[in-house]
Amino acid sequence: MTNSWFDPVLISLGPLQVRWYGLMYVVGFAVGSWLLGRLAKSGFWPVPKEAIDKYVTGLIVGMFLGARSFYVFIYNWDYYSTHMDEIFHVWRGGLSFHGAVVGMCLATAWFAKKYKVHFFQIADCMAVAGSPGLFFGRMGNFINGELYGRVTTSPIGMIFPGAGPYPRHASQLYEGILEGIILAIILYFVHKREKHYGIVSSLFLVGYGVFRFIVEFFREPDSQLGYYFGGLTMGQILCLCMLPIAGAMFLWARKTKIPNPLLAGHAGK
Repeated sequence: MTNSWFDPVLISLGPLQVRWYGLMYVVGFAVGSWLLGRLAKSGFWPVPKEAIDKYVTGLIVGMFLGARSFYVFIYNWDYYSTHMDEIFHVWRGGLSFHGAVVGMCLATAWFAKKYKVHFFQIADCMAVAGSPGLFFGRMGNFINGELYGRVTTSPIGMIFPGAGPYPRHASQLYEGILEGIILAIILYFVHKREKHYGIVSSLFLVGYGVFRFIVEFFREPDSQLGYYFGGLTMGQILCLCMLPIAGAMFLWARKTKIPNPLLAGHAGK
Protein backbone atom coordinates (compact mmCIF):
# COMPACT_ATOMS: atom_id res chain seq x y z
CA MET A 1 0.00 0.00 0.00
CA THR A 2 1.27 3.52 -0.74
CA ASN A 3 0.40 7.14 -0.17
CA SER A 4 2.18 8.25 -3.34
CA TRP A 5 -1.14 9.43 -4.80
CA PHE A 6 -1.01 12.42 -2.46
CA ASP A 7 0.42 15.51 -4.12
CA PRO A 8 1.66 17.85 -1.35
CA VAL A 9 0.82 20.82 -3.59
CA LEU A 10 -2.89 21.62 -3.59
CA ILE A 11 -2.85 24.50 -6.08
CA SER A 12 -0.11 25.94 -8.27
CA LEU A 13 -0.38 29.42 -9.74
CA GLY A 14 2.89 29.96 -11.53
CA PRO A 15 5.60 30.28 -8.88
CA LEU A 16 2.97 30.44 -6.12
CA GLN A 17 1.88 27.23 -4.44
CA VAL A 18 -0.74 26.33 -1.88
CA ARG A 19 0.35 23.21 -0.03
CA TRP A 20 -1.74 20.78 1.95
CA TYR A 21 0.77 21.10 4.79
CA GLY A 22 0.09 24.79 5.23
CA LEU A 23 -3.65 24.32 4.71
CA MET A 24 -3.82 21.81 7.55
CA TYR A 25 -2.33 24.38 9.92
CA VAL A 26 -4.83 26.97 8.75
CA VAL A 27 -7.68 24.53 9.38
CA GLY A 28 -6.27 23.65 12.79
CA PHE A 29 -6.14 27.27 13.89
CA ALA A 30 -9.60 27.93 12.43
CA VAL A 31 -11.03 25.05 14.48
CA GLY A 32 -9.16 26.30 17.54
CA SER A 33 -10.56 29.81 17.11
CA TRP A 34 -14.06 28.42 16.82
CA LEU A 35 -13.62 26.36 19.97
CA LEU A 36 -12.30 29.39 21.86
CA GLY A 37 -15.51 31.16 20.83
CA ARG A 38 -17.49 28.27 22.31
CA LEU A 39 -15.46 28.48 25.52
CA ALA A 40 -16.15 32.22 25.67
CA LYS A 41 -19.88 31.58 25.29
CA SER A 42 -19.81 29.03 28.12
CA GLY A 43 -17.86 31.37 30.42
CA PHE A 44 -14.66 29.30 30.57
CA TRP A 45 -12.70 31.87 28.51
CA PRO A 46 -11.93 34.58 31.10
CA VAL A 47 -11.47 37.69 28.93
CA PRO A 48 -13.67 39.44 26.34
CA LYS A 49 -14.52 37.30 23.33
CA GLU A 50 -13.20 40.06 21.06
CA ALA A 51 -9.67 39.31 22.32
CA ILE A 52 -9.65 35.83 20.78
CA ASP A 53 -8.26 36.99 17.44
CA LYS A 54 -5.35 38.74 19.18
CA TYR A 55 -4.62 35.63 21.20
CA VAL A 56 -4.70 33.33 18.17
CA THR A 57 -2.36 35.67 16.30
CA GLY A 58 0.05 35.55 19.23
CA LEU A 59 -0.19 31.76 19.32
CA ILE A 60 0.62 31.48 15.63
CA VAL A 61 3.73 33.62 16.01
CA GLY A 62 4.82 31.83 19.19
CA MET A 63 4.17 28.39 17.74
CA PHE A 64 6.18 28.87 14.56
CA LEU A 65 9.08 30.60 16.30
CA GLY A 66 9.27 27.93 18.99
CA ALA A 67 8.67 24.97 16.68
CA ARG A 68 11.21 26.07 14.10
CA SER A 69 13.80 27.08 16.69
CA PHE A 70 13.67 23.70 18.41
CA TYR A 71 13.90 21.84 15.11
CA VAL A 72 16.79 23.92 13.83
CA PHE A 73 18.86 24.13 17.01
CA ILE A 74 18.02 20.84 18.74
CA TYR A 75 17.07 18.41 15.99
CA ASN A 76 19.16 19.47 13.00
CA TRP A 77 21.75 22.16 13.80
CA ASP A 78 24.54 20.28 12.03
CA TYR A 79 22.67 20.80 8.76
CA TYR A 80 21.36 24.32 9.26
CA SER A 81 24.67 25.63 10.55
CA THR A 82 25.91 25.25 6.97
CA HIS A 83 22.59 26.09 5.28
CA MET A 84 21.55 29.24 7.09
CA ASP A 85 19.50 30.40 4.09
CA GLU A 86 17.08 27.48 4.65
CA ILE A 87 16.26 28.18 8.29
CA PHE A 88 12.96 29.85 7.38
CA HIS A 89 11.89 27.30 4.74
CA VAL A 90 9.07 25.98 6.93
CA TRP A 91 6.99 24.88 3.93
CA ARG A 92 9.41 21.97 3.57
CA GLY A 93 8.50 20.73 7.03
CA GLY A 94 10.78 20.72 10.02
CA LEU A 95 8.79 21.86 13.04
CA SER A 96 9.12 20.52 16.57
CA PHE A 97 5.92 20.22 18.56
CA HIS A 98 7.80 20.45 21.84
CA GLY A 99 9.18 23.78 20.64
CA ALA A 100 5.69 24.80 19.57
CA VAL A 101 4.43 24.18 23.12
CA VAL A 102 7.18 26.39 24.56
CA GLY A 103 6.40 29.15 22.06
CA MET A 104 2.65 29.00 22.68
CA CYS A 105 3.15 28.98 26.45
CA LEU A 106 5.24 32.15 26.19
CA ALA A 107 2.54 33.74 24.05
CA THR A 108 -0.07 32.62 26.58
CA ALA A 109 1.91 34.08 29.50
CA TRP A 110 2.20 37.41 27.66
CA PHE A 111 -1.52 37.45 26.84
CA ALA A 112 -2.54 36.55 30.40
CA LYS A 113 -0.38 39.34 31.81
CA LYS A 114 -1.79 41.82 29.31
CA TYR A 115 -5.38 41.03 30.36
CA LYS A 116 -4.53 40.62 34.06
CA VAL A 117 -5.71 37.02 34.42
CA HIS A 118 -3.85 33.96 35.65
CA PHE A 119 -1.75 31.96 33.22
CA PHE A 120 -3.78 28.83 33.96
CA GLN A 121 -7.02 30.48 32.87
CA ILE A 122 -5.68 31.00 29.36
CA ALA A 123 -3.52 27.85 29.23
CA ASP A 124 -6.51 25.61 29.97
CA CYS A 125 -8.42 27.23 27.13
CA MET A 126 -5.44 26.72 24.84
CA ALA A 127 -5.29 23.03 25.77
CA VAL A 128 -8.97 22.42 25.09
CA ALA A 129 -9.17 24.47 21.89
CA GLY A 130 -5.72 23.68 20.54
CA SER A 131 -5.50 19.91 20.97
CA PRO A 132 -7.74 19.12 17.94
CA GLY A 133 -5.23 21.05 15.82
CA LEU A 134 -2.71 18.29 16.46
CA PHE A 135 -4.83 16.02 14.29
CA PHE A 136 -4.67 18.39 11.33
CA GLY A 137 -0.96 19.00 11.82
CA ARG A 138 -0.26 15.28 11.67
CA MET A 139 -2.41 14.96 8.57
CA GLY A 140 -0.16 17.59 7.00
CA ASN A 141 2.87 15.45 7.91
CA PHE A 142 1.16 12.42 6.41
CA ILE A 143 0.38 14.12 3.09
CA ASN A 144 3.92 15.49 2.98
CA GLY A 145 5.22 11.93 3.39
CA GLU A 146 7.38 12.96 6.36
CA LEU A 147 7.80 11.73 9.94
CA TYR A 148 6.85 8.25 8.79
CA GLY A 149 7.19 5.15 10.91
CA ARG A 150 9.59 2.27 11.13
CA VAL A 151 9.61 -0.68 8.75
CA THR A 152 6.89 -3.22 9.54
CA THR A 153 5.48 -6.50 8.27
CA SER A 154 2.04 -5.51 9.54
CA PRO A 155 -0.75 -5.47 6.91
CA ILE A 156 -1.44 -1.83 7.82
CA GLY A 157 2.04 -0.79 6.72
CA MET A 158 2.37 1.85 3.99
CA ILE A 159 5.10 2.57 1.45
CA PHE A 160 6.11 6.21 1.67
CA PRO A 161 7.80 7.99 -1.25
CA GLY A 162 11.44 8.58 -0.45
CA ALA A 163 11.43 6.11 2.45
CA GLY A 164 12.54 3.02 0.57
CA PRO A 165 10.61 0.03 -0.82
CA TYR A 166 9.41 -1.47 2.47
CA PRO A 167 6.08 -0.85 4.23
CA ARG A 168 6.24 1.37 7.30
CA HIS A 169 3.97 2.33 10.15
CA ALA A 170 1.85 5.40 9.37
CA SER A 171 2.96 6.94 12.66
CA GLN A 172 1.54 10.33 11.66
CA LEU A 173 -1.95 8.79 11.71
CA TYR A 174 -1.31 7.11 15.06
CA GLU A 175 -0.28 10.46 16.54
CA GLY A 176 -3.18 12.29 14.94
CA ILE A 177 -5.69 9.88 16.46
CA LEU A 178 -4.12 9.69 19.92
CA GLU A 179 -3.06 13.32 20.38
CA GLY A 180 -5.59 15.13 18.22
CA ILE A 181 -8.76 13.12 18.82
CA ILE A 182 -8.57 10.98 21.95
CA LEU A 183 -6.65 13.55 24.01
CA ALA A 184 -8.93 16.33 22.76
CA ILE A 185 -12.01 14.41 23.88
CA ILE A 186 -10.50 13.75 27.31
CA LEU A 187 -9.62 17.42 27.83
CA TYR A 188 -13.03 18.58 26.65
CA PHE A 189 -14.83 16.49 29.26
CA VAL A 190 -12.35 17.26 32.04
CA HIS A 191 -12.60 21.04 31.59
CA LYS A 192 -16.31 20.82 32.45
CA ARG A 193 -15.76 18.78 35.59
CA GLU A 194 -12.50 19.88 37.23
CA LYS A 195 -13.01 22.46 39.97
CA HIS A 196 -9.88 24.52 39.35
CA TYR A 197 -7.99 25.98 36.42
CA GLY A 198 -4.58 24.48 35.72
CA ILE A 199 -5.55 20.82 35.87
CA VAL A 200 -6.53 20.69 32.20
CA SER A 201 -3.27 22.18 30.93
CA SER A 202 -1.19 19.91 33.17
CA LEU A 203 -3.24 16.94 31.95
CA PHE A 204 -2.53 17.99 28.37
CA LEU A 205 1.22 17.77 29.01
CA VAL A 206 0.86 14.34 30.59
CA GLY A 207 -1.45 13.04 27.86
CA TYR A 208 0.66 14.32 25.01
CA GLY A 209 3.87 13.14 26.66
CA VAL A 210 2.55 9.61 27.20
CA PHE A 211 0.92 9.26 23.77
CA ARG A 212 3.93 10.65 21.92
CA PHE A 213 6.33 8.48 23.95
CA ILE A 214 4.38 5.39 22.88
CA VAL A 215 4.14 6.37 19.21
CA GLU A 216 7.89 7.01 19.10
CA PHE A 217 8.38 3.23 19.28
CA PHE A 218 6.69 3.02 15.88
CA ARG A 219 8.13 6.22 14.38
CA GLU A 220 11.42 6.34 12.49
CA PRO A 221 13.88 8.40 14.55
CA ASP A 222 15.52 11.42 12.96
CA SER A 223 18.41 10.09 10.90
CA GLN A 224 20.78 12.83 12.05
CA LEU A 225 20.10 12.02 15.72
CA GLY A 226 19.38 8.32 16.04
CA TYR A 227 19.01 6.87 19.55
CA TYR A 228 20.15 7.93 23.01
CA PHE A 229 20.67 6.05 26.28
CA GLY A 230 20.30 2.64 24.72
CA GLY A 231 17.23 3.19 22.59
CA LEU A 232 15.39 6.42 23.40
CA THR A 233 14.68 8.97 20.67
CA MET A 234 14.99 12.72 21.11
CA GLY A 235 11.20 12.92 21.01
CA GLN A 236 10.93 10.49 23.92
CA ILE A 237 13.53 12.39 25.94
CA LEU A 238 11.61 15.64 25.47
CA CYS A 239 8.37 13.86 26.43
CA LEU A 240 9.97 12.64 29.64
CA CYS A 241 10.97 16.22 30.38
CA MET A 242 7.31 17.23 30.05
CA LEU A 243 6.17 14.98 32.89
CA PRO A 244 7.88 16.73 35.85
CA ILE A 245 6.76 20.08 34.40
CA ALA A 246 3.20 18.74 34.30
CA GLY A 247 3.55 17.56 37.90
CA ALA A 248 4.77 20.98 39.01
CA MET A 249 1.85 22.64 37.19
CA PHE A 250 -0.60 20.26 38.86
CA LEU A 251 0.73 21.11 42.32
CA TRP A 252 0.70 24.80 41.46
CA ALA A 253 -2.92 24.52 40.34
CA ARG A 254 -3.89 22.79 43.57
CA LYS A 255 -2.22 25.58 45.51
CA THR A 256 -3.69 28.52 43.60
CA LYS A 257 -7.20 27.01 43.43
CA ILE A 258 -8.57 29.35 40.77
CA PRO A 259 -12.23 28.30 40.51
CA ASN A 260 -13.68 26.97 37.29
CA PRO A 261 -16.66 29.25 36.50
CA LEU A 262 -18.49 26.35 34.89
CA LEU A 263 -18.82 24.84 38.37
CA ALA A 264 -19.31 28.09 40.25
CA GLY A 265 -22.65 29.30 38.87
CA HIS A 266 -21.11 31.78 36.44
CA ALA A 267 -21.51 29.87 33.20
CA GLY A 268 -23.01 31.61 30.21
CA LYS A 269 -22.04 35.12 31.20
